[in-house]
Amino acid sequence: MSNNPIPSSQKGAGSAPRRRRRKALAPSQKYEVFTSTLTSSLTQRELADKYAVDRTTIRSICATAKQGAIDALTAAVPGRRGKTAEQVELEDARAEIDRLRQTVVEQAMQLHLIEGKDSWD
Repeated sequence: MSNNPIPSSQKGAGSAPRRRRRKALAPSQKYEVFTSTLTSSLTQRELADKYAVDRTTIRSICATAKQGAIDALTAAVPGRRGKTAEQVELEDARAEIDRLRQTVVEQAMQLHLIEGKDSWD
């Protein structure tokens, strides 16, 4: 047996292809990726090659941006500037509680007037 090292050209020849090293994109680059896919100026493959990332990264950036845009548009209720969806929902719930409280008070007054106040005996 000889102790000849394996030539570097043959190392890993039978192994799986090497994965790309993770690369973090800046928010401005992610926005550019999203707008490029929206305008169809570049394909996902071209964008992945341009930024040296995987195509699944491009897809996930687009999905995240789309969901963020939908959430922002949902929170933008006309006439209620600057309020989140939770704040709008909380205000609606408080208004419903006040309405129900007023209804209970009215019903209690009607019951008192109809039945009158009985003595404890």
